Amino acid sequence: MRYDLIIRGGSVVTPAGVSAADIGIEDHRIVEIGPALSGAARVELDAHGLTVFPGVIDPHVHFNEPGRTDWEGFETGSTALAAGGGTCFFDMPLNSSPPTLDRASFDAKRAAGERSSITDFALWGGLTPQNLDHLEELADCGVIGFKAFMSGSGIDDFGRADDLTLLRGMEIAARLNLPVAVHAESEELTSRLTDEARRNGRRGVRDYLATRPIVAEVDAIRRAILFAQETGCSLHIVHISSAAGSIEVVEGKHLYRKDGSGAVDVTGETCPHYLFLSDDDVARLGSSAKCAPPLRNKEEVEALWMQVLSGGIDFIGSDHSPAPASLKASEDFFDIWGGIAGVQSTLSLLLSQTRGLSAVRIAELTSTNAARRFGIPGKGTIAVGHDADLALVDMNASYTLLREHLLDRHKLSPYVGRQLRGQVRHTLVRGQQVIRDGAPVGNFRGKFIARPRA
Repeated sequence: MRYDLIIRGGSVVTPAGVSAADIGIEDHRIVEIGPALSGAARVELDAHGLTVFPGVIDPHVHFNEPGRTDWEGFETGSTALAAGGGTCFFDMPLNSSPPTLDRASFDAKRAAGERSSITDFALWGGLTPQNLDHLEELADCGVIGFKAFMSGSGIDDFGRADDLTLLRGMEIAARLNLPVAVHAESEELTSRLTDEARRNGRRGVRDYLATRPIVAEVDAIRRAILFAQETGCSLHIVHISSAAGSIEVVEGKHLYRKDGSGAVDVTGETCPHYLFLSDDDVARLGSSAKCAPPLRNKEEVEALWMQVLSGGIDFIGSDHSPAPASLKASEDFFDIWGGIAGVQSTLSLLLSQTRGLSAVRIAELTSTNAARRFGIPGKGTIAVGHDADLALVDMNASYTLLREHLLDRHKLSPYVGRQLRGQVRHTLVRGQQVIRDGAPVGNFRGKFIARPRA
């Protein structure tokens, strides 16, 4: 047998464009791409009529294991990701318990992932006032980078990085040649606006939205970029919710580091919910659409789309952050756990409303650019020598997303009931089929991906 697997006749999305081709796979990797490949394979998969994308890489999920597996977990979270065409995720250091702040907590999380995940995965380490002296050991463990909150995280055991903590942490990260990702909202503005609202008895949806204005995001992004300029640290801004925030990142790329060693290395991501939902959806749907930063008005959604279309957004992550139904129910909207469950829907949402995005650009936003940004070799692109991480999509299929389609633990997605286009028929992780027509198959287990050290 020449190949372990041949995928026949699909429309294959590569950086060069979309073309009809077969894909030959051996020992988990792509070994040949071309029309009508000759030779036999142990298995052949008919992809005629399907578009073959690189598997989605979601750089921003909260699967909450160990410690809060009742919120999600690696098995359910990775299965939902795979059902949406995902083949790799980067798990955040919270809301697991304990959070990933040192070697012991890292080892516990890695072991849980290797035991239960059906896709490959990388891990973020935390950056808090309590663990600056553990950043180097986390780097030795292979973390993808460090995550810091510039406003309160909502979790008691993951402290906010005040300005001095963030500055010192970025100095260490620069020395370790690892990026720092920040949740960028001003604590000064958001906490005082929240205190003011609650003192005055304001508890509703619109009251919550008003306490997290765009200016709080922009202020924090500016300070983070200033610290990156000062320290030479590589900076990533997560879940940008506004065009103004994206513009700050774009402008930050043109600044130079204080030491003269080159331009500030800064990137930004947004999430599907900031592109497909608005503040009116929060008012309509309630807790399933609560997040921080919050959803913005329709004009801001359109402005953020313009940033995506113009290249101002580097890639898209789900920020999948589920919780049990009991934490999503309260008469006081401030008390509801904020987090949107959307890990299964990113690719289909973008295919349903492309706004003119090509298949190649969608692949960049959902896979290629994240792999490149975080230095993950052999992933994010359909190319010879790369891992056979693939999503085979029926671009002509339309369907209504129902709760029973969802494979995450609680199925509290704000996208339920939405008409979607582009149905994932098969997902393969390193050449092994893990999803067929929306259901898991086999007993494949993913592997931990350590960030290569420079």
